[in-house]
This record gives sequence, structure tokens and C-alpha cells, in this order.
Amino acid sequence: MTASSSAAPPVSALTTDLYELNMVQAYLDKGETGQAVFEFFVRRLPARRGFLLAAGLEDALDYIETLRFTPSDIDWLKGTGRFRDNFLDYLKGFRFTGDVQAIPEGSVCFPNEPLIRITAPLPQAQLIESRLINILHFQTLIASKAARMVLAAPGKILSDFGLRTAHGAEAGLYSARASYIAGFAGAANVVAGQRYGIPVVGTMAHSYIQVHDDELTAFETFARARPNDVIFLVDTYDTEAGARKVVELAPRLKADGIVIRGVRIDSGDLIASARKVRGILDDGGLKDVIILVSGGINEDVLQGMMQERAPIDGFGIGVNLDASIDAPSLDCAYKLQEYKGTPKRKLSEGKQTWPGRKQVWRSYGGDGRMSGDVLSLETDTQAGEPLIEPVMRGGERLKPAPTLSQIRERAARDLARLPEPLRQLQPGHDYPVKVADRLVALAKEADAKTKG
Repeated sequence: MTASSSAAPPVSALTTDLYELNMVQAYLDKGETGQAVFEFFVRRLPARRGFLLAAGLEDALDYIETLRFTPSDIDWLKGTGRFRDNFLDYLKGFRFTGDVQAIPEGSVCFPNEPLIRITAPLPQAQLIESRLINILHFQTLIASKAARMVLAAPGKILSDFGLRTAHGAEAGLYSARASYIAGFAGAANVVAGQRYGIPVVGTMAHSYIQVHDDELTAFETFARARPNDVIFLVDTYDTEAGARKVVELAPRLKADGIVIRGVRIDSGDLIASARKVRGILDDGGLKDVIILVSGGINEDVLQGMMQERAPIDGFGIGVNLDASIDAPSLDCAYKLQEYKGTPKRKLSEGKQTWPGRKQVWRSYGGDGRMSGDVLSLETDTQAGEPLIEPVMRGGERLKPAPTLSQIRERAARDLARLPEPLRQLQPGHDYPVKVADRLVALAKEADAKTKG
């Protein structure tokens, strides 16, 4: 299982904002091609969020590594009349030749901590901004939402059912990847299985039941058509009656070597229905048949069901995951931190940045839980584990991409090491991220130069 694949659908190099191209034209006109340092980070957490889970790095590196402008791209840009030949010639031979440092995917992270740092000639570093943010922002957003659900329902089967309500095909694909990193068991999205090797899951729709003259026949024909991992949707007409038909059918299927794995409920009072269905299945000798539910599931619902000890084994989660309804975006930025060796700092009200190339050091308490981070210059020395590591030099990866399983293992480890208040998903607990004295001093120096 790989983190990425050559089977990935192509994305146009023109998937960017016009102002990136405008700036590169101006840079080339004035010979501004010196070494630039940009960092991508989240300024602040959404309401009720206590942490983020970094995701999207491997797809971002794939983008950077393979970014090329085709002859048709160049022709179209030329046809707009916006750009001169020096810019168009630059794009014809474009290759990213810079360095990349990053916090590994699956790592827990916090505001102002650089998820990725780009060090490259200014036009290159500028050109990749929009698509880089597009990839990292969305996958980190979804991984962070999914992580909350994983923490809310430990030991339960969680599956991404959100493709149909995702904001586009790529969003559905990235959601499947990000949620799997966070600990989901699989996704209904078939292309996620093809591209990433994510386990693909699925049952049936109510329409399948309705096509048949009776529910029992629908169940049996489905089981015989696809005898592995059989799961029946039992709430099309009457949930309890549907469960009794499963009990009635089970011996006949078992005689032919077909084992019913589970049933799914998609409507009504899910807790009450699950309890009734569990009783029917148990009384019918189907204690091993699992119960899955779907419809309106989020982390609050999951926590409530866990507290109620509902007899539910797994959850299919749709729009609440793929659109992260309660927090559909992150306040993130990709900002210039150094140019030609000189630290740079943005001073806009409410959007000030910390200048220079930075590192994050993480400390742990005696219980093995995270106790605090320090944000400082990469040349500083601080106690703790440094999080940002080199991943690309001269436009080439330094090592093979980790497998998705390895990224998933990192996420599980980091989530297990969260302080207990953050694991409870309740607001009011701030994780300490200290800004070191050396970074504060550099910011003052940068301010003095800017104001001077």
C-alpha cells in the first residue's frame, strides 16, 4: 500500500490563482529570483478544536515534484495577452529545484507551527502556493475532523460514506485518504481503493430493496450475488421486521456457505433501533452479526452513543466528515519568512507572522503524553523532539514515500499521546506552544528594519 500512485488523475498546472502568475511575471522582469523561504501554517484553531492532525504532505510533494506546463498551457496563457515571452519561456522549462522541510503526515500539530517549509528561487516558491495550500489545507482539515471522531468512538468501525456530499470528486478522494490516516477503517469511495489502497466498504441502497417485490427476496438475491461480507440494509420499510427476515434467511444462506456479517440502519432513532435489532438478532442465534448505522453522525453523536452503551459496532459517516460542517475551513497561510538571507515579517493587524526558518520541539511528561511545544529558529537549541524534518532537496525526494499504513500508525501514536483533556474533545484546554526568546528577538529586528 503506497501513499501515492502514478495512477493519480492529472491536475492542470494552471490550477492556481492568477495573482501567482502576475507576481512571477513581475519577479522575472526585475530579476527577483533570489532564494526565498515560505512556510505554511495555521494561524488559529476553529472553535472547539484543540489540535490538528497534519495530512496531505505526500500528495503535496507529488504535485511539487511533477509540476510541468504543457504546450497547450503555454498557448492558452499566451492567448490571454497578459504575459510576456520571458514568463512563457520560464514556464516551458519549469522544474522545482528547491528544498522542502515538513512535519510528517499523521503528526498532531498546533497553531503557528509550520507544516511545511519551501526554500527555493522566489518564482518557484511563489508559483506553487495556491495548489500547495489547496492540498494541505483540505486534508489537514478532514484528518483533524476524523481524528475527533476516532477519539469519540474508540474501538468502533468508522467508514467514510461522504463522497456523494463532498465538494467535488477530488475532495471525496482526499477525504477518504485523510480519514483513513486518522484511523477510519475504510471508505465507500472506490477510487480511494484504486489510488491509495484504502479498504473499500459498502452495502446496498434502499432502491435495491424497493426494486424487489419483497424484502426477503431482496436480501437473498443480494447475498447470493455478492456472498462475501454480506451486510443488509434493514430499515427500508420496518426496521424490526427487516431484522426478523435476516434471522429467517440466515440458516438458508449458511447451508450454502454464506455468512451474514452485519446489518445497517440508516434512519430513525438509531440507538433505540439498534437495541431492538440486537435483541432480535441475538434471540435468532445471530450474536456475531454486527450492527452498523449511518445518517447524521458526528463526534457529538458518537460520544452520546458511547455513553448510552448503544449496541452499535460501526458507523458510516458522510457530510459531517467530508464537508467538516462545524468547521469547514482552517485559518491558514503560506507566508514569506526570508528572502536573500534577510528575515521577513508580515505586520498586518491580526495576521502578524514570525520571521525566519523555524523548528518545533515537543516535550513529553512522565506519562508519555505531550506536555508542550517550543517554536523557535531552526538554528536554536531547545529541549524536546524536533518535529520538522527534510523531505526534499534540489527538487527530489530524500527517501521513498512512507506507506499509508505507516502514516496511519504515526497518527495513532500521536493521538494516543495527546493530553487527556484534548482527547475528551471539549473546549477550554489550550495546549502550550511557547515562542522562544530568539524568535521574539528576530521579530523585533525585522520590525525595526521594516519600520526604518
